Amino acid sequence: MSLRRRDASELEARMDEYLDAALSSRRTAAGPAAALAAFPAEEQAFVLHWGEVIARTNAELAYQFTACAPQALECLDLEGVEAWLLHAMDLYDRKGQLPAIRVFQGVGEFAAHRHTRLTGLPLEEVAGVLEGLVRGLGGRELRVAGGERSHTDTETLFLPPVLAEMPRREENFRLFKALAVHLWAQTWYGTWRGGRLLAWIQDQARPDAALTLLHALETVRLDACIRRDFPGLARHMVALSTALGDRPYDTEWRGLSAGLAEPGATLDHSLALCDRLLGRVRPPPPRCYQGELDPGAVAGTWQARLERERDAFRVMLAELLEEHDGTLPAAGPEAETLPQTRGRFDVERPEGADGQVFRLLLDGRPVAPPENARGTVESIIQDLGGIPPEYLVAAGPGPYRRARAGGRKAESAWAGVYHEEGAFLYDEWDFARGHHRKQWCVLRELEATPGDPAFYRRTLDRYRGAIRSLRRTFEVLRGEDRILRRQPDGEDIDIDALVEAHADRVAGREVSDRLFTRLHRDERDIAVLLMVDMSGSTRGWVNEAEREALILLAESLETLGDRYAIYGFSGWTRKRCEVFRVKTFDQPLDDQARARICGIEAKDYTRMGAPIRHLTGVLEGVAARTRLLLTLSDGKPDDYDHEYRGEYGIEDTRMALLEARRRGIHAYCVTIDREGQDYLPHLYGPAAYTVIDDVRRLPLKVSDIYRRLTS
Repeated sequence: MSLRRRDASELEARMDEYLDAALSSRRTAAGPAAALAAFPAEEQAFVLHWGEVIARTNAELAYQFTACAPQALECLDLEGVEAWLLHAMDLYDRKGQLPAIRVFQGVGEFAAHRHTRLTGLPLEEVAGVLEGLVRGLGGRELRVAGGERSHTDTETLFLPPVLAEMPRREENFRLFKALAVHLWAQTWYGTWRGGRLLAWIQDQARPDAALTLLHALETVRLDACIRRDFPGLARHMVALSTALGDRPYDTEWRGLSAGLAEPGATLDHSLALCDRLLGRVRPPPPRCYQGELDPGAVAGTWQARLERERDAFRVMLAELLEEHDGTLPAAGPEAETLPQTRGRFDVERPEGADGQVFRLLLDGRPVAPPENARGTVESIIQDLGGIPPEYLVAAGPGPYRRARAGGRKAESAWAGVYHEEGAFLYDEWDFARGHHRKQWCVLRELEATPGDPAFYRRTLDRYRGAIRSLRRTFEVLRGEDRILRRQPDGEDIDIDALVEAHADRVAGREVSDRLFTRLHRDERDIAVLLMVDMSGSTRGWVNEAEREALILLAESLETLGDRYAIYGFSGWTRKRCEVFRVKTFDQPLDDQARARICGIEAKDYTRMGAPIRHLTGVLEGVAARTRLLLTLSDGKPDDYDHEYRGEYGIEDTRMALLEARRRGIHAYCVTIDREGQDYLPHLYGPAAYTVIDDVRRLPLKVSDIYRRLTS
């Protein structure tokens, strides 16, 4: 059916409906309606549809879009207008209303850069890959984020939001890689080590000129380091430099900076050479990949990290001391350090090791830092070139008690700004927009609180007979012997194949040599992650049945030998999504894990999309032929945030499950929601869920379902 073009009065009536909250006696929809009346019916329908969609999120943004849409239609096609409005809404999701309004009102600027956006490569598409790249190169974890300039504060690599320097997207990706690697090199090869550059720049009479020359010298040194350690990356960087027209260094510059390309060159050599050449030599133009040096961005981040990691290192020493001695020396309850421990710790560099490898000694004997503290130790060495003597004193009762009570753990992010260390940011699918809301949900992975171990023992007693039956059933699945027929070699003769071969020989046909049988043992290669609903609706009998089901299944899986993990999930709005580690893949089913199963309790709501995306990543890190995400839940997606309830939450969960399937994860749901038949086929598919109408049957049914799923 063809669309009908509307006049201004009809358009104004429709706009009044969805813009009601943003209109007043001084602001009406008459102006936008009159402007839109001049456009074809298809474009009118487009604006009305998206105005209604945006109004569900924010009425003011819907008004700004509707008012600016006629101008957008004059300079962009419909695809371009959609890209413009989605860019504004993404900004609203990440930064708030004002930046989004600026994008709507700056439609002319957006249109002018449309070609760049079409041919270029957005950073958001490759940020995860770049973070993985620099993580693999070494050093502390570095985030990748968009910025007006390419620089680093030593914790984040800031790169352009879009790169369109090269004609093809894959070439722009290589340029992103080169920029990221060169900024990483500043953090790894000592440009910011020890704060020497920060102190040096403060003493310069002409800091801008000094920094420009120093950066040119450091580029020579860092290029040489990358060339030695990563020759493949270096070749790509040279090719990019040539393609983008970087002029080769002239003879004078090559001669002056030659010493910086030697293996032993450090920042100190660059600083000394810069002091000699400043005012006498003009630095060459920057390479296309070198970014900038930004002492202002580094100073605050560097100092805060030093203090944070010094305190964490001292707490680690106290933990090692307590483990070694069985107790800590006496001190005042709020003492910051234990000075009497200073002489007991030392560091040494193993023979033949490079400058960033040190060994920690306690009473003259090597001790290994805890696994969760190694990143802190490595980061300190990266910043300072070693462990300073003043760090080698254990934390006193004050900081030690604070660290043991929680310190800077996951829970701390709920106070104040939530984009903190330890938080995971996940997209969420907005079905009305037809696009993801970028980094919309903030998720924390927390340790589950242990409960009363007596519940575990009572469950084993209560289901003693069922557990014996389950174990026998699962033992059969553990590894089955199968006879392979028609093999070229084996332990026995295949009579059927021999008879057929004899008939072929008599008939003059070619005789097969596959005349044997061989016994083959099928080895299971399965990893399953049990995702347990800990929403408030599971209180009481439902929560008890969930815990009993997990106990029975865990005992059965121990017999079977499949790798498995158990995580709970809950949430309270998009800013507080939580998953709780009950048992990871690497942890045994020991007393602590059993106590955490017993401690599973009802908490908040059922915002499922972000936990599914997070646990998909956990499963993806396990090498297994079959990976299964098995959800135990009592109802459909829900949250305190009314927007998430109903269709929005169901569609976000469905998209998260589709994303998991694309990554090779099989999802299955077991629910006790009697209304599950209404929405589960849409979420999981017609054969990937089970509805249990009696909660008391849940413990036994879960093990039976798992057996059928993995047989």
